[in-house]
Amino acid sequence: MDVTNVTRDAESFTCNAYLADGEESTLVDAGAYDGVVDEIREQVDDLDSVVLTHQHGDHVEQLPAVVDAFDPDVYAFADHRLRTHELEDGDTVRVGSEAAEVVFTPGHAPDHVSLVSESSLFSGDVVVHDDGAFDDGSFGRTDMSGQSRERLIGSIRELLDRMPAGVEHMYSGHGGVFDGDVREVVERALERAERREPKYD
Repeated sequence: MDVTNVTRDAESFTCNAYLADGEESTLVDAGAYDGVVDEIREQVDDLDSVVLTHQHGDHVEQLPAVVDAFDPDVYAFADHRLRTHELEDGDTVRVGSEAAEVVFTPGHAPDHVSLVSESSLFSGDVVVHDDGAFDDGSFGRTDMSGQSRERLIGSIRELLDRMPAGVEHMYSGHGGVFDGDVREVVERALERAERREPKYD
């Protein structure tokens, strides 16, 4: 499966939006980058689906433009005017050429989900590899209204319980893509979250 970060050239704040091309072309999060539609068109002729990890602005701002351009199916946990399919914990969705399980992972956002396949984790903002706060295992911020460190900790534990052995690619909402032992990175993120280390000063 070929995965491309289609917001990599953004100069303004956005999440990482990943285009997974395979049996289906799938966009995980739409981002907030004005050029995302052009970036997608450089990679594929058509877009089958968009799967949202959660609906913070940096993940959904460009969703209307993406829908206008490609008319994809839109999968989301929480209601959205452009949603065509409701996600529930335990569902299976196609991400490129892989079947991914939907894991409900609230804490950073009340509607947050992660996508776990046999080889890949699309973790949204629940766990990231390196984000400027911590390297080699960080976690989503929980210091704003509607967020909860306790729920985030529970979500990371759930992710570890349900993640297959051998997952070797992590595509997170911020920071870089990680290739290697993803479980070790997620475990380090959990340890930091459990120590109540502040995400930012």
